Amino acid sequence: MGKLYVIPTPVGNLEDMTYRAVRLLGEVDLILAEDTRTSSVLLQHYGIRKAIQSHHKFNEHQTAANVVDKLKAGMNIALISDAGTPAISDPGFLLVRECVKEDIEVECLPGATAFVPALVDSGLPNEKFCFEGFLPQKKGRQTRLEELRSEQRTMVFYESPYRVLKTLEQFAEVFGAERRVCASREISKVHEQHVRGTIAEVIAHFKEHEPKGEFVIVLEGNTSEAKPAREKNASKNKYKSQGHQNDDVPQETE
Repeated sequence: MGKLYVIPTPVGNLEDMTYRAVRLLGEVDLILAEDTRTSSVLLQHYGIRKAIQSHHKFNEHQTAANVVDKLKAGMNIALISDAGTPAISDPGFLLVRECVKEDIEVECLPGATAFVPALVDSGLPNEKFCFEGFLPQKKGRQTRLEELRSEQRTMVFYESPYRVLKTLEQFAEVFGAERRVCASREISKVHEQHVRGTIAEVIAHFKEHEPKGEFVIVLEGNTSEAKPAREKNASKNKYKSQGHQNDDVPQETE
């Protein structure tokens, strides 16, 4: 049988591709892409000319069986998404699950993903954390937030620029406006920026500066009962907004 390679692609800078990822994309028989137009830019950049097929959230239920048949026939196939690691808030899980059911070998390469740099850059505890990805847009959203009210680990969310402010305001209602948060945007791109502070402070920032680009929001866990008084006082310090430098006042990187 063939083998399915799950290959991360850059979330911003094209140089974030690994040598191994480039080599395998050039060796496989077929590339499954979330958006063939987006992926074609990456493939052309690295001079990769391979058959490419759409595999996205709207057709993955229909295409998975056909892909499994091709793998059984001996084809080696690579799965990529528009940015980051497939199956992490992107299509991929269903296909991997079907391959596992059919005893088809799956190999996921290490590589780019947006939430790890955002988590590390946040300055919030990261020895334990929970990845929430995108919250439900409507049904179940408030319920999920209420379930997370007592979560003690640092929480990581993905969000679009159009809902960032609304999401932060909902966080303030559920978790309290003094909870610490870091909103990171445009990870690994020219205008990468990290806005840190209390939820109230970060809300104030984005009311003055329109959110742009894709966001990762890193939220402090519920540590109010165990947190020493000096840490509670430190959490009230004025936030810092970082582009490619650290200053005591917010910096716009555009």
